Amino acid sequence: MAILTVTLNPAIDLETTTPELLPGEKLRCREPLRDPGGGGINVARAIIQLGGAATALVAASGAEATALVEMLAGCGVSVECLPAPGAVRQNLSVIEERTGHQFRFIFPGPAWNSGDQVTVSQAITNRAGPGDWLVLSGSLPPGFSADALAALVRRLSGQGVEVMADTSGAALKALAEGKTGLAVLRMDAAEAEALAGRALPMAADSAALATALVAQGAARVVIIARRAEGSVLASAEGRWFAPAADVEVVSRTGAGDSFVAGAVLALARGLPLPEVLSHGCAAASAAVTTPATRLCEAATMQALLPSSAARAI
Repeated sequence: MAILTVTLNPAIDLETTTPELLPGEKLRCREPLRDPGGGGINVARAIIQLGGAATALVAASGAEATALVEMLAGCGVSVECLPAPGAVRQNLSVIEERTGHQFRFIFPGPAWNSGDQVTVSQAITNRAGPGDWLVLSGSLPPGFSADALAALVRRLSGQGVEVMADTSGAALKALAEGKTGLAVLRMDAAEAEALAGRALPMAADSAALATALVAQGAARVVIIARRAEGSVLASAEGRWFAPAADVEVVSRTGAGDSFVAGAVLALARGLPLPEVLSHGCAAASAAVTTPATRLCEAATMQALLPSSAARAI
């Protein structure tokens, strides 16, 4: 049994600083930091940092793919490139030194056609085997249809792969309504409210939505994050809430990916669902104590586990 993560829209993230953001001026910036980006990539990195093993399947080609593989190798992540129709996108983050404000510029990535979708879907289904855990995380690239993603999950589930999905927008809606055989569907608070079409002010409201999604066949397990409060998890076995640990927040970037890493690692190790939820919340809490690109650290996560103990709700 292996843990695989899939990133269909990877990125190379550039971060720099400039004294002040002024319109129409040439803004002199410091040498940028370069980091690999994309939901599945971050999940794989976090799993490695938590002491697990994972292989990142990354849709990438060309010189940028080589650079991405080299960066991930430096993080200890095993990478396999999937066929992709174009160059890896770059994103830009600029911190204004005068105010400390961060400005993030996110680019779309190469456009996919139906043939590209068929090719990469076949490559993924060929790679994953029965009993493997496969994490689909992050945004879909331009042109990649939500229906194609749902069809991919249906094929993977049909061959005995345990699929965990953490996505948004049309992709989330397609998976929630598609009865694809998903093992786990995770979403954040805003995504859950958009899916429900109403506010979810209390943890019990999120738990009720998660329970309803399980009942309608969205997934065997549904997890809904509640921002800094914690997360809820529902399955046919019951429903639970685990609080986020009370820690000093350095950066919230990567908290969701760290949650997924902690949770899927616990699932792969056969832990009970309340402990899966606790491990996810502790990993997310650990992530916010570090600078943006460092994600979660194993020692911090273990120390925070008692603070994220799950309880029935």
